[in-house]
Amino acid sequence: MRMRSVLATVTAGLAAATCVTAAAPADAHGGKAPGVHACSPAVSIKSYSDALDKTTYDGTFVGNLSALAVDRDGRIAALSDRSSLFTLDRETLKPTSVVNLVDEKGAPLDSEGLAVDGDGTRLVTSESEPSVRRYERDGTLVGSLPVPHALKVAPAGRATSNLTFEGLTLLPGGHTLLAAMEGSLSGDTAGIVRFQTWDRATRQGDFRLSAQYGYRTDIGLGVSEAQATPDGRLLVLERGFTAGVGNTVRLYLADLRHATDTRRVDTLTGQDGVRLARKTLLADLVNCPSLGAQAKQPQPNPLLDNIEGLTITGRTPDGRLQLLLVSDDNQNAVQTTRLYSLSARLPHTVNG
Repeated sequence: MRMRSVLATVTAGLAAATCVTAAAPADAHGGKAPGVHACSPAVSIKSYSDALDKTTYDGTFVGNLSALAVDRDGRIAALSDRSSLFTLDRETLKPTSVVNLVDEKGAPLDSEGLAVDGDGTRLVTSESEPSVRRYERDGTLVGSLPVPHALKVAPAGRATSNLTFEGLTLLPGGHTLLAAMEGSLSGDTAGIVRFQTWDRATRQGDFRLSAQYGYRTDIGLGVSEAQATPDGRLLVLERGFTAGVGNTVRLYLADLRHATDTRRVDTLTGQDGVRLARKTLLADLVNCPSLGAQAKQPQPNPLLDNIEGLTITGRTPDGRLQLLLVSDDNQNAVQTTRLYSLSARLPHTVNG
């Protein structure tokens, strides 16, 4: 996504979250930050790495990274919004391969969301229509999913360009896929975004349109990622940018279990009788220790940048989820491709 103001399947990826551990990224000086540092009572940061910043692999720029997912072999799939899909070594987090993705006409994507299905195929969103397409490991396009008309970019629908499918995740069991809209539809109250799901009758069957839910972001923020947790809730990244100030990045835990299915609700205004997803703040990343990080432009915390990607890579010995986050540098000299190693302890319930 351009800067603006304002997983094996997840079963295997979530099953992998109980057994796969990506190495903590080294800090900018090549070593690992000692110990674990609290960002909040629920979230801690272990380290960060700028090692991929402004680098190339096999002639392809390594940047513009918008999504991460755990592959079936435990390696990390990293998606660029310029249609490049990298594989990162699970220990070093350095690229080991790259494929280029195109649409049915051979045109590049504005690729933003990524999930790895149980057969190893990649489910990838593009913001421009929006769309969800399926690709083989070698980048061969094998199909696409239906998208509700209302979620399409105007004039075809009510969505705003570059504010569509920013997050993508498979829920536990691999039978339900969820895409998170970044911004609100025309007619919906600003800050209320839609989460669209697809279900399938068999594990590897075709996805069919299913329930849709409303989620309210904080004022001035949009959804940059959604990642299913092993218990079926969602980690949601909310992100915004203010020129001269920098980025705001907050990590929430969301629960859809009591939310209203909004696929037949024309406009979402916070009206009575329509229950939005419940969420609780896990951490505002401005409160993380900077660990010596440096920013190339004003930031409220020099550790922050345009964080867009998130995946669960394992568990700590005490049961916390291990998280890997990545920032999208937009191939901009004043932004950084940065990987973050965090851990999170989830509350048993989500606040209303």
